[in-house]
Amino acid sequence: MGRKIITAAVLAVLPALAVPPCALAAWQLVATEQGKRVEIERDSIATGDGGEIRVRGRIVLDRSIIDPRTSSLYRVIEIYNRFDCSERTYATLKRSYIKENGELLRQEEVRMPDNMPVRSGTPDDRLFREACRPGSSAGARPVNLGQTVDRVNEAASELRQVNQMMIDKEVKKEASRSRGRIAHSPDGLAGGAARNAKKSLPAPTVAWAYEGAGAPERWAAMRSEYAVCAFGNRQSPIDIRDGIAVDLEPIQFSYSPVKFKVVDAGRSLLVMSYGGAFGLLGKNYALTQMLFHRPGETTVGGRSFDMEVQLMHRAEDGQQAIVSILLERGAENPVIQSILNNLPLERGGEVAPVAQLLDLERLLPAERRYYAFMGSLTMPPCTEDVLWLVLKQTQSISSEQLAIFQRLYPPNARPVQPGSNRIIKESR
Repeated sequence: MGRKIITAAVLAVLPALAVPPCALAAWQLVATEQGKRVEIERDSIATGDGGEIRVRGRIVLDRSIIDPRTSSLYRVIEIYNRFDCSERTYATLKRSYIKENGELLRQEEVRMPDNMPVRSGTPDDRLFREACRPGSSAGARPVNLGQTVDRVNEAASELRQVNQMMIDKEVKKEASRSRGRIAHSPDGLAGGAARNAKKSLPAPTVAWAYEGAGAPERWAAMRSEYAVCAFGNRQSPIDIRDGIAVDLEPIQFSYSPVKFKVVDAGRSLLVMSYGGAFGLLGKNYALTQMLFHRPGETTVGGRSFDMEVQLMHRAEDGQQAIVSILLERGAENPVIQSILNNLPLERGGEVAPVAQLLDLERLLPAERRYYAFMGSLTMPPCTEDVLWLVLKQTQSISSEQLAIFQRLYPPNARPVQPGSNRIIKESR
């Protein structure tokens, strides 16, 4: 029996009031997650040549977000995935980004789709189950023994999670009762009512962080999408050493004064850039945002730095690239000062200056030699296949500027990850 390949159009999400009734009629909810809904258009399932099945699906976000390529807002993502039911893999073929009013913002087709494993509990897993289950509108499809075992294992895993939740709940109840017996309350019934109210509150959800319950060493266990944080082979940051000195092609920066927005991202300060790019090896990478880390995440020969600013870029084919600038205590940095001058007044706030531009060219050092290697994002989901370009010459940040970051944000650097024998090239 040959493979059954399913192409699934996947993912989009919008609150019910934001989508016209005619559009809602075709979509069916398959999962509700924090910040989004996952829906599928079951009537669109159709068998193609060679057993290929096409399915439409979408993700609807709770609120619109900024598209870094167009600087416009979108709220719905329609994705076409190819699912292999026997191998339990998928590949994204096409994505469509749609505004809140239903207008198409842009589309992108994946030129070289790669098959990836479908991870349990993800939106792709929800759509995989709907598309690959027997008895769909595309006709019954036999399920092999391996597929059945996978489903049994998934069910067993879910049952274990439920059992563990029940055990944890009972342990918390017993601990609460013990505290009540030990701590005698002088306020009688009022004190008892307060304790009961506290017991009825739901346990807070642990979010990823840089210390405590959400520390980096626990990221992989928090969500299935974060598994690569622990099991990936090209994780970042790294300690740069033993580089191969060669004549690297110069990075062609196209930075100029652009509009920008300063965002308090909770864990760090983020700057959205509405312009800027660089070219390398015939490919152009557009600048999307800047992230500040204290202390610097990247180390060189075991040497650490006061801070690091990572300039996030993306090419048209989806390839991500990070230009890293290491910061050392010294003179005041004029670009960083422009950013600090526009700090939000509230946590989670943002400021977009109307009559001020950010001169990104001044952020770059005069000497543009660099290290190059393949790595990952340094925050969940720790996506790999990211091109890292770390400039050798550091830039300065004043003690006063550094003190502002220290006051507003706790340390937010992921620990150095294993080098995994990856190749590091450096400009000689």
